[in-house]
Amino acid sequence: MKERKWTLIIFVIILIAYILPYTLFTNVTKWYGSFLLWTVLALITIMVNYLITKDWGKEE
Repeated sequence: MKERKWTLIIFVIILIAYILPYTLFTNVTKWYGSFLLWTVLALITIMVNYLITKDWGKEE
């Protein structure tokens, strides 16, 4: 059940990465805006993956 929650969080992050540039940031012509957005989202995804895997191998 815990994995489902984390999977949903990562799925939402992926959706944000696709939806925001084509909706909210459509009129932004600077390339570094999308680079910053995707960098922040990638860091969040890395943190979520760390939280998912930090307890692997431990007995429940």
